[in-house]
Amino acid sequence: MSEGGSGGPPDRDGLRAALAGLTTRGRSFLAAGMAAAVCSFLLGQPDLLRVGLLLAALPLVCVLVLHRTRYRVAGSRTLSPARVPAAAESRVRLRMENVSRLPTGVLMLQDRVPYVLGPRPRFILDRVEAGGRREVSYRVRSDLRGRYPLGPLQLRLSDPFGMCELTRSFSTCDTLTVVPRVEPLPPVRLTGEAAGYGEGRQRSLALAGEDDVIPRGYRHGDDLRRVHWRSTARYGELMVRREEQPQKARCTILLDTRETAHPGSGPDSAFEWAVTGAASSAVHLLERGFSVRLLTDTGTSVPGPDGAGGFGGGTESADAAGLVLDTLAVVQQSEEEGLSAAYDVLRGSNEGLLVAFFGDLDEQQAAVAGRMRQRCGAAVAFVLDGDAFTRRPGGIRFSPGQVPVADRLRLLRQAGWTALPVTPGDALADLWRAGAGPQRPAEADAAETMAGGRP
Repeated sequence: MSEGGSGGPPDRDGLRAALAGLTTRGRSFLAAGMAAAVCSFLLGQPDLLRVGLLLAALPLVCVLVLHRTRYRVAGSRTLSPARVPAAAESRVRLRMENVSRLPTGVLMLQDRVPYVLGPRPRFILDRVEAGGRREVSYRVRSDLRGRYPLGPLQLRLSDPFGMCELTRSFSTCDTLTVVPRVEPLPPVRLTGEAAGYGEGRQRSLALAGEDDVIPRGYRHGDDLRRVHWRSTARYGELMVRREEQPQKARCTILLDTRETAHPGSGPDSAFEWAVTGAASSAVHLLERGFSVRLLTDTGTSVPGPDGAGGFGGGTESADAAGLVLDTLAVVQQSEEEGLSAAYDVLRGSNEGLLVAFFGDLDEQQAAVAGRMRQRCGAAVAFVLDGDAFTRRPGGIRFSPGQVPVADRLRLLRQAGWTALPVTPGDALADLWRAGAGPQRPAEADAAETMAGGRP
């Protein structure tokens, strides 16, 4: 990002702003000069008039010089990195360059930053020679995710005599994206989960892949080595084997963002735990080759590059993970009262793995969540105890219709969910491992299979 201004002639508004920038010293010199001029007429002392004119002219000349050079300083800002996880630091580098032919006086730099990133940084540059440049840096850090604007950069120019100070604000801003923290998860296979590419899934036709027993008619350009002679003799025309490729295993991550389901706020709240869990799960599954879709209770899903609402793994997993994290960086609590919108989205498709992060549920919403289980091959639910996160006394519920955590777990498990309770201090990695049940890590299954054993 570069910031700067034009070197055109000054306007009247700019001159008025420069006059308003007179310091206490400059105003004192101007007042003393005017007083000396008045006294010279009253006392008949012409030498006193010369002194008064000199005193009054000095701050005015400083104003004119400073006003004409206010557009001759360029600046730039660089963020390293521009996307950081919560509680991590990012370094901001400011570079100022004097593009005029005259050296500057004392410069004071001030960058505008939101209060959650810390105090506004200020720097003093004594003197920048003609064509010279200076670089300064500062760090920003936030425990709250979000997108924070940095800038505009403010530059305060001062003349060598300290008569006038002129503040100039550049127009360009940068954005720092603070994404949720991503916790590493163990490589276990969740209950009922298919392992990676196409295990237990439908297959899609493609230009290369495994042979299919169903042939098709010969087309110009088909490889003759793929001719299916038995079908050719049966149908009386040249037939070739179809070609297909396995379809990636699919996963939908459901994030309950209802404000009524997540009491409290701040980095240690139940809602922030759920957001961190959704981010960690998405990144982990993308690294394993899943096609991941992020869905909220409002029915909004993060679409993939193909517009189908999912993300590809493999070489595209890094881009997909970045898009998921950017989406979760700005997700806010919704005013929805139920999960019906999310259920409508799931009802229209046959899902693979479903990972949900639920807050407080009443009996009606627990029943809706139970029906979601019917549209997927496997379902794991992390049920957050809002009372525990807000340290509410036992027996006091967040809403009149709220179901106790034990009853929520029972209702979800009866519907076929693998339901796990979440309380403050619980590690997502331990809960993820518990979601695998008695199964062993995927690496152990793969090693035993390669050794000729039985998984």
